[in-house]
Amino acid sequence: MSVKHILIFDSGVGGLSIFEEIIKKMDQLNCYYLSDNAYFPYGELKEDVLIQRLLLLLSDFIKKYPVDLIVIACNSASTVALQALRENFDIPIVGVVPAIKPACQLTKNNIIGLIATPATIAREYTSLLIHKFASQKKVLSLASTALVKLSERKLSVQSINECVLQQQLRAIFKEWLILPVRPDILVLGCTHFPLLKQEIKTCFGGNIKLVDSGEAIAKRVQQLLPVSGLKKESQHHAFYTKKNRQQCALEHAFKIRKFISFSLFIAS
Repeated sequence: MSVKHILIFDSGVGGLSIFEEIIKKMDQLNCYYLSDNAYFPYGELKEDVLIQRLLLLLSDFIKKYPVDLIVIACNSASTVALQALRENFDIPIVGVVPAIKPACQLTKNNIIGLIATPATIAREYTSLLIHKFASQKKVLSLASTALVKLSERKLSVQSINECVLQQQLRAIFKEWLILPVRPDILVLGCTHFPLLKQEIKTCFGGNIKLVDSGEAIAKRVQQLLPVSGLKKESQHHAFYTKKNRQQCALEHAFKIRKFISFSLFIAS
């Protein structure tokens, strides 16, 4: 059985939360990670611009680096472009969507908080998920790009002032923190947000459960790419689309996750 290669794709480093879940289950995979930081954050792009960007960039990438499967590790991109991508590529493509269904199964007080990018909150797909699985629940929605950028900042420095971080989180969640009855489940509707799981729990005093799509995505990849029996050491390579100070600083986040290279990729 040959070694399988997958591409994990995001506008930033949020997809590392998906990478970690996949590698827990399939440590024999070789992973490419492509961060389209030239267009970061995706949650602020118009739909047609985002779709055309993804078609161009992913087509160019897999011509140079063939893969067996693509993971669109971005809720904004998945809710907008997944259908178009599947129509244009002949390899499996796995997307991520907000974990509304498992949140409904876990809530005790029937109040769910959904935190995502403005684009994901506004998508019809998200509304349909809520209608399908949470019509009998109260779903509070909070759109934030500040939390995306805070996640990136956390990874771009090797240490961050916890007091300052908590002040920023309290400002983001202030509308929910003052509620007489808070959500008991928080859906992390962006792959960046699990990178701040512990900090978000602390912000809520620990009295909240957080759910995301990482484990479900890992299970789906495992179904599509069985790799049992392989004993080869994995090799992971990361790419970005714009060289800047922050992206260079993020190299540390990839190195500690055993990526062996971190390179610029420019689409034609």
